[in-house]
Amino acid sequence: MTNEDHTVVAGSLRLDEQLCFALYAAQRALTAAYRPLLEELELTYPQYLVLLVLWERGESTVKDLATALRLDYGTLSPLLKRLETAGLVHRERAAHDERSVLVACTERGTALRERAARVPGALLAATELAMPEVVRLREELWRLAERAGAAAERAR
Repeated sequence: MTNEDHTVVAGSLRLDEQLCFALYAAQRALTAAYRPLLEELELTYPQYLVLLVLWERGESTVKDLATALRLDYGTLSPLLKRLETAGLVHRERAAHDERSVLVACTERGTALRERAARVPGALLAATELAMPEVVRLREELWRLAERAGAAAERAR
């Protein structure tokens, strides 16, 4: 972030100058903006993300879902259990590999996709973001995620 004359402040311990805090605050605000849209679908934000992957890719292994969502199994398993209890997905062991669990949308889960199709546009309207701004922000955030991931790997 910057100080009053807009120069970069290196090593600042001011809360509002922390990149991680700005991302955290933005993530919380964005998730809060999603909440009323997803409540209409009876979904939480993490459940919505799981369904987005399944709608895009079709039947997937738990391992592939974890990779796509950048989640560990301990976080993903309860999400899948709740989605299964709600009748939106089903899980079964892969016939070719008993260690692998396949996840797919049920008919009800597939039907929910049509109702969910309005969520991205409604979010853009609620946040008053224009598509060029969304594209730029998304690209910058993916670059940041790659750089931070590489830095974390180097630190190991």
